[in-house]
Amino acid sequence: MANKKQKNLTLQQQKYQLLQQKHELKRPVLLNCIKAFFVGGFICMVGQAVSYFYIYFFNFTEKTAGNPTVATMVFFSMLLTGFGVYDRLGQFSGAGSAVPVTGFGNAVISAAIEHRTEGFVLGVGGNMFKLAGAVIVFGVFSAFVVAIIKTLLVMWGVL
Repeated sequence: MANKKQKNLTLQQQKYQLLQQKHELKRPVLLNCIKAFFVGGFICMVGQAVSYFYIYFFNFTEKTAGNPTVATMVFFSMLLTGFGVYDRLGQFSGAGSAVPVTGFGNAVISAAIEHRTEGFVLGVGGNMFKLAGAVIVFGVFSAFVVAIIKTLLVMWGVL
């Protein structure tokens, strides 16, 4: 199909495409994947350490330590975003810093920081959940659907 498109191009357009291909930067895909893997793994390792902190010092169980751990990790990412550290980490690692739950905190606070000059209500409040709002809505809706399915399965005696 690409050859058909290239045949329909004029000589000047074909020369331009060759020039573009010659000067196009090659992306280091393997290196980017390795960076994302190690940074994402490090963030998860810190999260596990926070979870163990709640288990050993505050007598949480492994099941109940999850909620305060998530809240703490989101708070850490918001704090680091405010200081500009998390943005540099994101530029270095790409998806490695965006995929864990800390990426959610970064998305929320980044929009708030970006629009703070417009005021607290219309700027920060109005734009803070533009990106993260869809995640919240989808998460609540998904939890609702799963709860209905589980309720029906329990009522039918399957679970």
